[in-house]
Formats: sequence, C-alpha cells, structure tokens
Amino acid sequence: MDNTQRMISLLGRLRKQMNGAVAESMTRGGERYGLNYGVSIATIREIVAAEEADYAFAKYLYQQQVRELKLAACHLAPAADVDIHEFPFWSRGIINSELAEELAFALLSKIYDINSLMGIWTTESNELVAYAALMAASRNERTTTEVAFIAVENAVRANPESRHIANGVIALICYVASRDCSVKVGLPVLLERLQSSPIKDYIVEELSWRLELEL
Repeated sequence: MDNTQRMISLLGRLRKQMNGAVAESMTRGGERYGLNYGVSIATIREIVAAEEADYAFAKYLYQQQVRELKLAACHLAPAADVDIHEFPFWSRGIINSELAEELAFALLSKIYDINSLMGIWTTESNELVAYAALMAASRNERTTTEVAFIAVENAVRANPESRHIANGVIALICYVASRDCSVKVGLPVLLERLQSSPIKDYIVEELSWRLELEL
C-alpha cells in the first residue's frame, strides 16, 4: 500500500472509536484541528502500536488536518530519524498544547540530539514550540543540566507570560534535579536571573515544594 492507502486504512480504524462529545468539548477548550473525531489518546496509542514505524509515513500523517492522524504520527516516526535538519518540519506542525505534549512524549523525548533541540526551540517566541522542547527534555536521558539551565532562561525570556512555559520549566528542572545533585546548588542563581513576573513567582513556588528547597 502507498501512504494514502495506509492513511485511509488507519483512519478507518480510528474513526470507529470516534466520540463527538469529546471532540466538541476539546473545541470549546481551544484545542482546534481541521477534523477531530474525539478519539482518546490512549486508544490512538493502542491502535498505532499495531502499525510499523515508518518515518515517511509519519511525516505524511503529520501534515494532514486531522487530529488523530497528527497524534498518530508522533508515535510512528522513529526517533533515530529526527536530527537537526528535521526540527523545522516538526515545529511547523505544532498547533496546540495537546499536540506539543504528545510530540514531546512519544517522539522528541527519545531523540539523540535533545540538547540541540532545546537550544533552538526554547528561543522561539512560539510558546508551544518552546514548551514541546522543555517537556521532551524533561524525559530524555541525554538531557544535560548545563543546556537545561540555558534553555530555561531562554524560554522564560522569549515567553515571559506563558503558563505553558512555566510548567515546562518546572518539569525540566525537577527532572534534571533527580539526576544531578548539583542542580539544587545552582538553581537559586538561575532563578535570580529570570525576569520578575507572576510566571517567575509561580515557578519559584512550585519548585520550592517539589524540590523541598527554600528559594
């Protein structure tokens, strides 16, 4: 089968699980797509697990204006194929927080060059792109503390009023702190460099109790 035939077959299986009420509630909540069948993410993951990983097919699905196909693409792309040259393709497709989170969880958290991704995407004024990078790095075993600190500063500077960025920063700092005991020593200095704002206050408050520190 070519990519179009494979897509039609996959979409047929996904549509059998459609939930109009869920799709409508997501639209009201601002998670907009061209088409949205309201299939749960857990069900999408289960259906896609039966598919063979295929980078070209994943990219084909990611370009479709259908929620379920975009989310499926995140699971079908082999992480080994995502290098710095492919970053622009994936960033262009991030249209809402749900997709940013699933892309981070399913694909970007497994790529080799996560530090380069952080370095590039966290300078973006598009908060969702930066958010995806932060969330991916908060799960990727190759994330380094040094680059994570730089990424946090860049992301907050580029999007100083974004709650998504704040949550991504919190997730990333907690992750590197769980792997590197020096994080708690350097954290006060990093936070001091962040611009004063309600978002900074929120980050400080959350990290204080999560890491059991006085900040």
